[in-house]
Amino acid sequence: MMLDEFNLEGKVAIVTGAGRGIGRGIATALGEAGASVVAVARTEAQIRELCSQLERGGRSCLPIAADVTSAEQVDALVGRALSQFGRIDILVNNAGTFLMKTFVPIPDLKTHLAEVLSDFNMVTSEQEWHHQMDTNATSAFLTCRAVGPHMIRQESGKIINITSLDAIKPSRYHIAYAASKTALASLTKQLAIEWARHSINVNSIAPGFYRTTLTEFSYRDEQTKDAMLRSVPLRRFGQPRDIGLVAVFLASKASDYVTGCVIPVDGGLHL
Repeated sequence: MMLDEFNLEGKVAIVTGAGRGIGRGIATALGEAGASVVAVARTEAQIRELCSQLERGGRSCLPIAADVTSAEQVDALVGRALSQFGRIDILVNNAGTFLMKTFVPIPDLKTHLAEVLSDFNMVTSEQEWHHQMDTNATSAFLTCRAVGPHMIRQESGKIINITSLDAIKPSRYHIAYAASKTALASLTKQLAIEWARHSINVNSIAPGFYRTTLTEFSYRDEQTKDAMLRSVPLRRFGQPRDIGLVAVFLASKASDYVTGCVIPVDGGLHL
């Protein structure tokens, strides 16, 4: 029997980047906990398949193909969610992208990444910088801005931003990505302060090593993969469901006294 504080029956959750990987794991877990899910991604086929899976389990799911870096498309998807369900209780900002490369070329740099990524040891362009910031941070700004007024009127809401360990400690060759995820962690804390009096909790989750389509290249070299694994105290890589279960906690009444936090879900890697 589920503890009542974790039950999401009657709640409506928007999950961006829900088509695959961590986003799909979060959307699935929220649905299993009882929430109706608005699954958002650029690729419609992926979210339609996800919604079919949730509906087979007796859950409501609305697939919306949208670019969450567009204010117009974000406003439209929020409008569709409200039209379909009448409320929005949970927002998960998971849409993201990843860039690994040097900030400027480094002479005589020796790393297998230069063999895996053809443009690894090259200058980070303005276009790459803006793409990281827009996808990882601006998208969350837009969704929070669109959803916030509804949560404020409801006097309740849960916002969960998927940031990164790079927002807690630096990593080599992640500068543009880390800057965008650190901005997202800061947005989390600022909104937590501003919206606390309206009973809106804003938190973020910082994943560690998760093997997804965005990070697959990091796992191709066995020596590097083994070194990554050895750096994780719990000696395994993360699975999307690991994030999904923490998201259920942060989306539920069980976390009513938790706000403004960046929670590592990383097997102890941050230590």
